[in-house]
Amino acid sequence: MGCSASIPLGQPHPSCDCGPKIIGTSDRQDGEDVSSIGTYGSDGSAPKSEGPPPSLIVTITRSGSGPYLVKPEKARTPVASEVFGNNLIMKANHHSGTGMAAGSIGVFATDEKIGSLLDQSITRHFLSQVTDQCGKITAEYVWIGGSMQDLRSKSRTLTSIPTKPEDLPHWNYDGSSTGQAPGHDSEVYIIPRRIFKDPFRGGDNILVMCDCYEPPKANPDGTLQPPKPIPTNTRHACAEVMEKAKVEEPWFGIEQEYTLLNAITKWPLGWPKGGYPAPQGPYYCSAGAGVAIGRDVAEVHYRLCLYAGVNISGVNAEVLPSQWEYQVGPCEGIEMGDHMWMSRYIMYRVCEMFNVEVSFDPKPIPGDWNGSGGHTNFSTKGTRTAPDGWKVIQEHCQKLEARHPVHIAAYGEGNERRLTGKHETSSINDFSWGVANRGCSIRVGRSVPVEKCGYYEDRRPASNLDPYVVTRLIVETTCLL
Repeated sequence: MGCSASIPLGQPHPSCDCGPKIIGTSDRQDGEDVSSIGTYGSDGSAPKSEGPPPSLIVTITRSGSGPYLVKPEKARTPVASEVFGNNLIMKANHHSGTGMAAGSIGVFATDEKIGSLLDQSITRHFLSQVTDQCGKITAEYVWIGGSMQDLRSKSRTLTSIPTKPEDLPHWNYDGSSTGQAPGHDSEVYIIPRRIFKDPFRGGDNILVMCDCYEPPKANPDGTLQPPKPIPTNTRHACAEVMEKAKVEEPWFGIEQEYTLLNAITKWPLGWPKGGYPAPQGPYYCSAGAGVAIGRDVAEVHYRLCLYAGVNISGVNAEVLPSQWEYQVGPCEGIEMGDHMWMSRYIMYRVCEMFNVEVSFDPKPIPGDWNGSGGHTNFSTKGTRTAPDGWKVIQEHCQKLEARHPVHIAAYGEGNERRLTGKHETSSINDFSWGVANRGCSIRVGRSVPVEKCGYYEDRRPASNLDPYVVTRLIVETTCLL
């Protein structure tokens, strides 16, 4: 008796015993007995052969009590398999009655469970019940570590509430433990630069964005020399450039893309164990189980950034499943780097609570999957003023083209894996700009040529960009050279 329905692989049909037990693969011939085919378990077990699971759906047919026969069908993409949730869906020749339309397939929610390492209800109890700090506050000093991607922090108690960074004491830390100083001369000096409210401790407690210096040295007359920035301090050079170009009023907005990973497996959150989800398409700006994966992280991060005073302007799910984006800006000058780095610190802390990992890698999954960028939107007083703003933008593009190699070299480690000319990127080797073209190095908004003013988007920076470096280079190239 013939029938047709979509059945999760490895699970029998709910009303009979004809559900397929083994997965077909792309190297099998039309009509081959499914019992001879290699397996890729729906329980998440790895395939017996190396490489990704097969990139196709197979049709299973059976005549009476005879063997299952498999017929491969064309895959939707060359890389991604038709894996949904933790199951590979196959269209079986079966009778209806599963509650799913004949021949239909869908995105299945994951059954992955991740819990915090510790019981956070205990933490919440004490932080909510013990609120009297006896007139003192805590300041969490945050700085960029030795990899220039990691963020470090430590706390100190203050007896008064500071109103500006200059009210805060300078501090130091062991640079030999962060890869920023040798063991025999390990002290690194940190100077507070910007204050944010602490969304984790609440109250009058604060987060403090700092940058790093060699300890001050004494002159022969006993006075102190100006502190010298250590090599990993990219803020110092950025601040100097922004000061030189302040008359241009440079505004920025950075789109920070990121991917959430299972902290144990290092595989994207909600993806099948050892496999791939449905191809890209249903995930961007999505809502619903199986497509908007990890929304809790994005929402908590959004709320905490707003509370802290980070100038976060929006959030959305991205093209790759478990990939998200938030935007910070508009920010002027050095403020852009400070707010972006603090937003990342808050993201790390949020993911720490959920026991998941955030990746800013520009191409977390090889193959036919979108990478992660740090698109940087930029304008100056000149570009924002009609009618000459459109002409100024075109002049900026010419300047950016002339220094394309300089920018590319500093726009993020591993960016060559992302800038391939595919997946809404330009080639890393070529410079291009265009109106409303997301395949260009520089995208100009559709309304700019009409209104004769506005901003443009540098789409080259990777998601692991250093905002101090990128914003410095853009201002240096377009405003100072």
